[in-house]
Amino acid sequence: MAQRETWATRAGFILAAVGSAVGLGNVWRFPYQVGEYGGAAFLVVYLALIAVIGFPVILVEFTIGRYTERNPVGALKQIGTNSWQRIGWVFVVAGFVILSYYSVVAGWVLQYTVYGLQGNYAADGAAQFGATTGGMMSILTHAVFMAAVIAVVGFGIRRGIEFSVKLMVPAIIILLVGLAVYAGTLPNAGEAYAYYLSPDLSTIAANWTSILPAAAAQAFFTLSLGMGVMMTYASYLGEDRNLAKDAVIIVGLDTAIAFTVGLVAFPVLFSGDLGIADIVAIGDGPGFIFIALSQAFSNIPLGSVLGAIFFGTVFIAALSSAISIMEVVVSYLIDERGVDRVPATLLIGTAIFLFGVPVAYDGSLSWLTVYDELANNILLILGALLVSIYIGWVETDIGLEELGKGIRNLSGWGTAWIWALRVPVVVTLVVILGLNAIGAYEAISGILT
Repeated sequence: MAQRETWATRAGFILAAVGSAVGLGNVWRFPYQVGEYGGAAFLVVYLALIAVIGFPVILVEFTIGRYTERNPVGALKQIGTNSWQRIGWVFVVAGFVILSYYSVVAGWVLQYTVYGLQGNYAADGAAQFGATTGGMMSILTHAVFMAAVIAVVGFGIRRGIEFSVKLMVPAIIILLVGLAVYAGTLPNAGEAYAYYLSPDLSTIAANWTSILPAAAAQAFFTLSLGMGVMMTYASYLGEDRNLAKDAVIIVGLDTAIAFTVGLVAFPVLFSGDLGIADIVAIGDGPGFIFIALSQAFSNIPLGSVLGAIFFGTVFIAALSSAISIMEVVVSYLIDERGVDRVPATLLIGTAIFLFGVPVAYDGSLSWLTVYDELANNILLILGALLVSIYIGWVETDIGLEELGKGIRNLSGWGTAWIWALRVPVVVTLVVILGLNAIGAYEAISGILT
């Protein structure tokens, strides 16, 4: 068997992990959910869950990946016993399903980038979005995006993923900061900042059953948790890396970028003759960026240029995230089945493309809702819950041993991490999974009936 690839540099690993975390979740989901769930009230809960739940769970994936040097399926086979060995499949299936519709949405982003370059954002955003989704053009852009993902992953860890993220992630940060600075000069920026940054704690108390699961799903989606990305990326690491320090950097950068997206989106919306009531009335996450934002771009100075830059940034972010999800599934074929990288990438990429065709062809977004509810709201939380229980209660020694490598004195920090997994993480994830299951059932039932 050929020697397994590794990251060339620590910066490459960190940028790859940040690139995975910084994707459509930061732009597609985050601003809309802030608008739907009480503005800064949602932001407060989201940030709390990132710290209390997201950070401990990313360390779980890091320790398992580096300890086993395998993909999620192989990793759990190696350290798991009995039924625990099957946990890895939850991650692989989640990643497969998510990328199948993620690619479709990224294809729409590509179309909207072109609209901006042509100066064609419509005053009626809903009509333009309806003309963009569904049909052969949607399938074509889905294919274009998947071809780009296949090309990057096919070149491997160093020449493909690491090389590309070293270009893409800095570009994303520079473009978003520039957009945020410009957005701050728009007429209603002050009103937008007040909404985005001034939490009403009574809103949290009154609506926690809806805010909590939404914020948790956002935290897990944006950090690429529960789909095996961080586990797979950590499997290419050396033993001398300080996993906790790397996790702080990755979580911090991802959260900062998500926060910056809000600094762009809300001034644009408030200055483009759209209020929060209008935003929420428009609909779901895709409606937020493709209807509300594009419509707002048509009403502000230099809107087409700003929109083209914005959607171009989103496309780069989507690509950096998609290659990480693809790597999870591809690494399964390489590690467990002995398939060479190029044919494994072509096979998986084609299968994901075909699985996403119903989402691309369906202009009603029904298939998108079904895929998203099952993968994002159920499988991601379930996978994270199961590995948290396993490391927190069953294989504690593996977690502590691996976390201690690269750290001079783990001491009480390791114990604190384990107990964080055992109590707040597990309890919170159980509650969230239950609430999400109810929500998914209601959403899917509504579509089927």
